[in-house]
Amino acid sequence: MREEATAFVPGHITGFFSAHPAEDPTKAGSRGAGLTLTDGVDVTVTPAPEGESTIVLDDKELEIDPVRTVLETLETPAHVEAESEIPLGSGFGVSGAMALGTALAANRVFERKLSRNELVTIAHGAEVQAGTGLGDVVAQAHGGVPIRLEPGGPQENKLDAIPERARVEYVSFGELSTAEVLSGETDQLSAAGKQALSRVVEEPTLLSFMYASRLFAREAGLLTDEVTATITDVADAGGQASMAMLGETVFALGTGLSDAGYEPTVCATHPAGAMLK
Repeated sequence: MREEATAFVPGHITGFFSAHPAEDPTKAGSRGAGLTLTDGVDVTVTPAPEGESTIVLDDKELEIDPVRTVLETLETPAHVEAESEIPLGSGFGVSGAMALGTALAANRVFERKLSRNELVTIAHGAEVQAGTGLGDVVAQAHGGVPIRLEPGGPQENKLDAIPERARVEYVSFGELSTAEVLSGETDQLSAAGKQALSRVVEEPTLLSFMYASRLFAREAGLLTDEVTATITDVADAGGQASMAMLGETVFALGTGLSDAGYEPTVCATHPAGAMLK
């Protein structure tokens, strides 16, 4: 057993998706596409001194169900300490990052000797079971600009990617409940997601991805007034922007938000997936 291990997991902005439920959470998930980010989450795992797991995010102790499930599945009572560059509940996949980071780091600390795909499957299943995400974990494990062609964990999911990198800007106005949206009626959302995916598969470019993401946000009925106004401002300034799924967050490529007069957070697409540090 090691004293500690730390994993970095990139943030993930989903541009569009379709929901695909299944009885087995490792086979359930989503199809869609998104951007992984150089802004992400560092997750450090140490053995729990008294055998009782604790979870801390940015110095605040929280109960994060996917992380708890990962620890229980691996049978690794641990203290999980996470530091995030991205906000929770705003469409950046923080819970998925914490679940995946915990799986990678706990596997090392407790010498469970599981493969990467096995750990990603555990983290993905924990996310789906908790209702906090459907595809972030698989994308975050891959990195880049992943296109998820099939739902489920890495054993089920077929991945492709847009072979480009970009500067990314974003502004967040608040939180949306992923669990609330996913537990509601998703037929309209999924129909829009399937159309968006077809477009990007036919033309796998960042420009096509941004167009499909904007169309999806509108047709899925997820846009808020503030998000709509911000996307319009970026378009008027000659840029490309859309809404992060699922959060009240607008993201743009290049200098789209800056050119529109906003003061965004700036990062870039991440060239690789989650990794131990």
